[in-house]
Amino acid sequence: MALWWIANVAGLLVVIPLVVYLANRLIGQAIAAQRYAHEILTHGVGITGNLDPVPALVDTAQLSSQVKADAVAYVTALNRLA
Repeated sequence: MALWWIANVAGLLVVIPLVVYLANRLIGQAIAAQRYAHEILTHGVGITGNLDPVPALVDTAQLSSQVKADAVAYVTALNRLA
């Protein structure tokens, strides 16, 4: 019976504080992960604002090919004059 009480006291004085300590560390890491996820979301939304002009790159590519063709025609015309 005495050993039973010693085991109960050891459980109260050693095991329970250890479980509380480990749970506290786990909850702290979970809160940190939640904070990082919120920062990722905030910055991700900020990046999308910078991506609004990307569809205009299609027009830029088409216009640059047109300028290239016009430049070739201009240089060809200059070569005929010379």
